[in-house]
Amino acid sequence: MVPTSPSIIVSDTSVLVNFLRIDRMDLIADHSHNFIVTDHVVAEITDHYPDQQSRFAQAQAAGILQQVSITDPAELALFAGLTASGRLGTGECSAIAFASHQGHILAIDDRRASNHARRVSRNLQILTTQDLIVSMIHESLLDVAQADAIKDEWANHHRFRIAVQSFADLIP
Repeated sequence: MVPTSPSIIVSDTSVLVNFLRIDRMDLIADHSHNFIVTDHVVAEITDHYPDQQSRFAQAQAAGILQQVSITDPAELALFAGLTASGRLGTGECSAIAFASHQGHILAIDDRRASNHARRVSRNLQILTTQDLIVSMIHESLLDVAQADAIKDEWANHHRFRIAVQSFADLIP
């Protein structure tokens, strides 16, 4: 559940790429929370998602995303520890380190990375793409039919699946 008061969400690559692929960064822009990406997430998008680079650059230029560097010694130590295992990508590791030390919300879809994040910080709030879509429905950025159309587009064209028949099942 997304908090009701505006907060900061530190996004991993996976969540951003979902919105970049369908050209819906407007939803991130209009969300009540501010979104941050680390330099490592930016590098992953640049290195691994060439089709999304221009949309990402436009989102940055429009101020939709704030880019940060990990410079705090405690964040750097956690980042180093997470990357040393070799099980997580550098974007995931940097997002976890920054969010946990800054007390921000983490947006991440990878289950293994989420489990690592929970071990690092038991109080860390973690959201998935699905959670963000539900919050966008609550904020009237989307209706259920639009959210379901996005879910279907992800499933049919982008190999990303959300395990619900309809977002109506998630809205109280």
